[in-house]
Amino acid sequence: MASAKEIKNHIGSVKSTQKVTNAMYLISSTKMRRAREELAQTQPYFDALRTEICRAFQHSDSRKSHYVAGHREEKPGDAYGYLVLTADRGLAGAYNQNVIQKALHLMEQHQNNRLFVIGDYGRQYFRTHRIPVEKSFLYAAQSPSVPRAREMGALLLDLYDRGEIQRLYVVYTEMGDGMDLIVHADCLLPIYPETFAQDGQEENELRFEPSADAVLARAIPSYVTGYLYSAVVESFCAEQSARTSAMDLANQNAQELLEELTAEYNHERQSAITQEITEISAGERAEKQHAKERRSHE
Repeated sequence: MASAKEIKNHIGSVKSTQKVTNAMYLISSTKMRRAREELAQTQPYFDALRTEICRAFQHSDSRKSHYVAGHREEKPGDAYGYLVLTADRGLAGAYNQNVIQKALHLMEQHQNNRLFVIGDYGRQYFRTHRIPVEKSFLYAAQSPSVPRAREMGALLLDLYDRGEIQRLYVVYTEMGDGMDLIVHADCLLPIYPETFAQDGQEENELRFEPSADAVLARAIPSYVTGYLYSAVVESFCAEQSARTSAMDLANQNAQELLEELTAEYNHERQSAITQEITEISAGERAEKQHAKERRSHE
């Protein structure tokens, strides 16, 4: 059994760890709230853009656009692109592993894959498992911003425009109701017009200049930027939510361990005190006995 000094040192170590986990809990909560506020400020613009794309689909022959599903004839050897959103670090429960496993399952269904990763955790994972990563986007996981989303969108759109990838999937995590984390694997390109059908009603009075197809071609890059930005922010919020849950659980476990250690320390301390009292009492009795024997000899 550990000594009282060793238990006391263990208690001090657990308290120090608890301070760190509590600080990480507060930091993650603050980051999640700020990210939500930033997304709320930009979301109306991208919602309006989505509505305009819906209207353009209603007034154009969407089959002419190579951004629309069915325009290109896919061949078995065509490449698919996968953008996987992970965190820059761990300590977030199963957040990173869930999105990675989702991406791996999706990639197993196609032979020719080109992988793009956001987050250092994902980059390190794929490198360790010898899975080639074509492009790793730095800093985007911890600092979501529209310019970074636009930069990523431009690179991926260029590959799609040149026919180097026939489809683009985005694998990310969303924070659902009740703090549940939902992993999505969405096909961003090509676009399926039916997914926009419910966003608006048909309006016969609209006129597009120079044409609905031209407006659609100009709007798609902005739509991709908005989608990527929303996905990165949603993933960032989900990461912070997972981290707050992990740190909260760590705090609870630390508190339970502290209670056990404190009880053990008190027991050990009480045992030491009892032993000391017993030794003192025994010494006192021995001293009295010795004194009594001495007087009897006198």
